[in-house]
Amino acid sequence: MVTGVLIFVAGIFLMILVHELGHFVAAKRFGIKVEEFFIGFGPRLWSFRRGETEYGVKGVPLGGYVRIAGMNPFQEPAPEDRDRVFTAKPAWQRAIVLVAGALTHFVLAFLLLTSFFWLIGVPRFGGPQVARVEPTLDGERSPAADAGLRSGDVFVEVDGRPVHSYREFLDYVDGHVGQEIEIVVERDGARVALDATPVLSEVEGQPVGRLGIVVTRAFVGRDRSGPLEGLADAGRGVGRMVVDSFRAMGQVFGPEGLGRVGQLLFGGGERATTDPVGIVGAARVSGQAVAAGQLEVFFFLFAFFNVFVGILNLLPLPPLDGGHLAVLGFESLTGRRVDPRRLIPITALVAGFLILFTVAITYLDVFAPIPNPFQ
Repeated sequence: MVTGVLIFVAGIFLMILVHELGHFVAAKRFGIKVEEFFIGFGPRLWSFRRGETEYGVKGVPLGGYVRIAGMNPFQEPAPEDRDRVFTAKPAWQRAIVLVAGALTHFVLAFLLLTSFFWLIGVPRFGGPQVARVEPTLDGERSPAADAGLRSGDVFVEVDGRPVHSYREFLDYVDGHVGQEIEIVVERDGARVALDATPVLSEVEGQPVGRLGIVVTRAFVGRDRSGPLEGLADAGRGVGRMVVDSFRAMGQVFGPEGLGRVGQLLFGGGERATTDPVGIVGAARVSGQAVAAGQLEVFFFLFAFFNVFVGILNLLPLPPLDGGHLAVLGFESLTGRRVDPRRLIPITALVAGFLILFTVAITYLDVFAPIPNPFQ
């Protein structure tokens, strides 16, 4: 698990670095002066100067920034830099500089998914498999233990009917409580016939038929994509993640989502696997996915995180990149100059909300983490 967490954290730092590098490269390309390029905020830990730009690391690793001359309304540029400040450049160049950071997230997600489809591949699963046999069930010896089921057994038939899916097998067991059923499993390359009688047991407050086993899907192998097929699969994957990101934003930041966070913070509710997580929670889930051998979850989670952050950055709200882009669009369409100092109240409100939300989610991730979805 630790390995997965460390890889995810390293990926977050890479994501921040590449995002700021997008702004940096675009600004340099158009001859705009870049004064600082830092990872983190707060006190300066280490830095060096190369040319006109200072590079370094600061003490609070919660992001990064590129200081571009002319973007701070309270800082008067030096006379010799007036032609090289952000506001002196054409609108289309400024738009590219603003968008460049967010676009890197989509590129990273695309490269991640492409690498996954090419090098690792989509897992293939066979029939349902016994992950664990419970020796007792509701205080009595479990039907699975009586029948002789073992961890690793793959269900092939039940009462002479082929078993095709996990859900199909569980539904059949649930529908035959108190009735002896014949189960054929594949064990060490041979087929073994066993008899078991499901019993009624309570799961999450609902009575269901059970044998006393934890069922998973038998892993068969992985299907890797060819060069062109992998690119197409990655493109479709990013497209689906864009749609899912907008849906997730509506759920998380809507009244129901914010109410759920408030309930968890002040109402003492228990977190579910469907609740939102922050960087800490995502890192933990990534570690759990790697520990469970589900590399596809790790890749897709980090790719989705990139797409989500990319879209969030493009929302037309200051101080996000999309807020600056919206101001630029308004100025281009109307020909009227917007005084950025008048946007400070909105900027403070949006920034304050995002900071409070991040702190709340981080608190929940640390003190009330979501259950391990892979157990």
